[in-house]
Amino acid sequence: MPTPTKGPRLGGGPAHERLMLANLAAALFEHKRITTTVTKAKRLKPYAERLVTFAKRGDLASRRRVLGLISDKGVVHELFTDIAGAVANRDGGYTRITKIGNRKGDNAPMAVIELVLEPVSPKQAVVAEATAAASKAAPAAEEEVVETEEAPAVEAEAAESEEAPAAEAEAAEAEAAETEEAPAAEDKK
Repeated sequence: MPTPTKGPRLGGGPAHERLMLANLAAALFEHKRITTTVTKAKRLKPYAERLVTFAKRGDLASRRRVLGLISDKGVVHELFTDIAGAVANRDGGYTRITKIGNRKGDNAPMAVIELVLEPVSPKQAVVAEATAAASKAAPAAEEEVVETEEAPAVEAEAAESEEAPAAEAEAAEAEAAETEEAPAAEDKK
């Protein structure tokens, strides 16, 4: 829950402040981005995020609570259907405030407050993917090292095994040649 604010209220009285925040929130939900003073943006942020949290619940009681604060049914419908679905995976931080400089007329500090509707990538998922990739890479690297150490021994064995059949084949050919030469020599006699 947002902490209570101290000091002067926006607009003078409490009723005016409530109406001002409700209208700012309605404009934010309708346009997804509004330009206002830094003070109003900072006061609007917890108010709007609380309404988005109600919208994420999506039940009838939450809808009625939001309708009690924002009177525009079209904006409330958009909040509950479009915005709540877009931020369903996000745990808070539904708005972003960006300071844009001072206003020309009265030099008031201005800011843009916008809804954060980009898809979220939780850090835990990123860390889990990184550890999984590292664990896959580590055994593969170890296997490569083992294979490179075994490779000369395997190649030597393969060379010996290739030489052995080759030697046996040469011996067999020599015997065959001798047996052929022997009858040929007998025929000449």
